[in-house]
Amino acid sequence: MLDLNLIREQPDLLRVALRERQMAPDPVDAILKLDEQRRGLIQEVETLKAERNAVSKEIGRMKEPDERQVKIEAMRVVGERISDLDEKLRAVDEDLFQVMATLPNYPDPRTPYGVDEDENVVLKAVGEIPEYGFTPKPHWDLGPELGIINFEQGVKVTGSRFYVLSGAGARLQRALIAWMLDLHIRQGYTEKYPPFMVREQTLFGAAQLPKFADNLYRDHEEDLWMVPTAEVPLTGLHMDDILELEDLPLYYTAYTACFRREKMSAGRDVRGIKRGHQFDKVEMYIYCEPQDSDEQFEKMIADAEETCRELGFTYRIKQLCTGDLGFGASITYDIEVWSAGCQEWLEVSSVSNITDFQARRANIRYRPVDGKRPRFVHTLNGSGLGMPRTLIAVLENNQQADGSIVVPEVLLPWMGGIEVIQPE
Repeated sequence: MLDLNLIREQPDLLRVALRERQMAPDPVDAILKLDEQRRGLIQEVETLKAERNAVSKEIGRMKEPDERQVKIEAMRVVGERISDLDEKLRAVDEDLFQVMATLPNYPDPRTPYGVDEDENVVLKAVGEIPEYGFTPKPHWDLGPELGIINFEQGVKVTGSRFYVLSGAGARLQRALIAWMLDLHIRQGYTEKYPPFMVREQTLFGAAQLPKFADNLYRDHEEDLWMVPTAEVPLTGLHMDDILELEDLPLYYTAYTACFRREKMSAGRDVRGIKRGHQFDKVEMYIYCEPQDSDEQFEKMIADAEETCRELGFTYRIKQLCTGDLGFGASITYDIEVWSAGCQEWLEVSSVSNITDFQARRANIRYRPVDGKRPRFVHTLNGSGLGMPRTLIAVLENNQQADGSIVVPEVLLPWMGGIEVIQPE
């Protein structure tokens, strides 16, 4: 949620931000009109309530019954007027809230202007694209040949864009999750195991609603929604809290299964396991003071990079332009790894500084050292790294000419002695 005071004082900042994000039509004039109506109603209501309170005290001191009755009748009319204005104020508040809830975060000044993902900027590349003495296979061929990915069973059990990992494949995915959690703990994060279902208010606080309602799974009988990412429950942990300054920054990491309808990606990446309705992810999340969020952003990028290096990936960092920036993000770096079989760069991590955008929606504040009124924290989030694309890259990049797959050394402690995945 954006600061209404800032919109009121500098509306052109929002107009520019929305144009950079390729958003139309411009709702700024409507917001300013609703805000003016709201403030006018508040002032009128408060004036009438003050008048009613003063007259009520006067009535209490009056001796003459007829004069008292005249005043009482006059105040009854005032009371009806207050009730009418309160109802109008509730309606204007709701209209203003609904518009404000659709506004994305301001892009950071360092975020480059661009219309869409084609104008994202590659900041750096690490490693060389590997060469093989044979033609590397894509995972949709490798997996079934090794008996570790079964597409037919996934479709049989659930439907399209579902699959079943088996044997060493399932163990490899579990190893990746366990290793990543342990790595993030060593990097200073505290592990959380949150619910995989949350309330609507939690999703709103994390800036998933109302924007992404069509892409979320929900229980229609109860206020329960399946999480699209662990970012959502990690935001909800401190909803409506006032954090103590000495506790900041807070570093959290969590594994969750994630559930998304993928309506916005219909027709894309239909082969293999790259894009599905259910996937696993290990998340990094930081709460910090506003002046520290740039430094924490750099830390989180470095932490995600370490994950890539430890797995031996060739990777690159891409900065998203204004037209591709996520709804809640102010600045975002994507980390993409090269995958030899499908011959493409796969996005495995997206690290974002959300500034105070989620904190305003979820009412998460901290108490400054100077004793002044509580301020909103800044939040940051990033994948480190996400499945199934990390799994795809491990399978395709470590394949051998005979179709086997060498397990990366860092994962061996979780593989039960399996060093090479052979056909089952």
